[in-house]
Amino acid sequence: MSKKVIFYIPSIEGGGVEKNLYSLIKYLPKHIGKICIVTANKKSHNFKDIKYICPNSNYWNKKSRILKNIICIYLLIKNFWYSKAIILSFQSNITSIIISKFFRFKVLIRLNTSLNKYLNNYYKRIFFKFFYSLSDAIIVNSKFFQKELNELNLKSHLIYNMNNYDKKKKKLDFFKKFKGLKILNIARLTDQKDQITLIKSLKILKKGNIDFRCSIIGRGANKHILINEINKLKLNQNIKLIGYKNHAEQFISQSDIFVLSSKFEGLPNVLIESQKYGVPIISSNCPTGPKEILMNGKLGELFPVGNYDVLAKKLLNFYKNRKILKIKSSNAIKYLKRFDPIINSKKYSNLILKEYEKL
Repeated sequence: MSKKVIFYIPSIEGGGVEKNLYSLIKYLPKHIGKICIVTANKKSHNFKDIKYICPNSNYWNKKSRILKNIICIYLLIKNFWYSKAIILSFQSNITSIIISKFFRFKVLIRLNTSLNKYLNNYYKRIFFKFFYSLSDAIIVNSKFFQKELNELNLKSHLIYNMNNYDKKKKKLDFFKKFKGLKILNIARLTDQKDQITLIKSLKILKKGNIDFRCSIIGRGANKHILINEINKLKLNQNIKLIGYKNHAEQFISQSDIFVLSSKFEGLPNVLIESQKYGVPIISSNCPTGPKEILMNGKLGELFPVGNYDVLAKKLLNFYKNRKILKIKSSNAIKYLKRFDPIINSKKYSNLILKEYEKL
């Protein structure tokens, strides 16, 4: 009976999680076994020797993750009832763990976002600690993330996000022929990404008569909240919501500076991609990831989460003197080896093969 590696990702949404999934599939050694992707989204990529287990319809693409999980559970039962398999979970880790116990699979879970918001809640802390302890291996993408799990007495394996070093470039019409300060943010329009803090900082910048434009690339539930805030602060001529873009990282080179304003993260790919393009970075010092990517401010600027006054001051300093941050962004290129896809895919391979021996 052949062994299989099942990548469990009910909802493919085009963000950092998916980028890491596709990078891993591209570089993962072929000797680890048959690789399958289980998702509720219709097949969107063609990979050699990779089997998609998914609906042949776009109907489920915009449904909730709860419904997508139900579809994926059905697909697992239908296709893997008698298989020996390892689940590598990229989403819905609790569901993956429960499924693995039912099927007697091995399960490796990949945690993508800081648990900081749960650690101060006693019941959530107990809940996550119990279920995560049932997994066969936990993968995290930053040292600070490991420390969070250490607080729960859970061991984890550090494997960084993967950067494919594709330096293609696209142009933003909003920046075309503009000579002032060009600011870029790429993120889902959600509370987590906290673009409100960025917008409020730009109001301060405008009061200082700074000539700037800011493009925000992404889609999400907070679109109308952000539009209302932009209108209220009379920043319509300065800020534009661009919407979702495929390969959004290819627009980074058109900006003077990249700003991440998140309340929490895992290891944000957009910062790694900004380093790849040599674009200076100002990021919130949120848990986890930015501080590690920027090496505690050595490779970019950090500001306290939600503090738009400090963010505005750092943007103003950059506007007046770009040299310091540009030197930091130049130095950042030297440290991109940490995110090499070949090195990190081998770490995944070693973990998978180790669990294979136990099947």
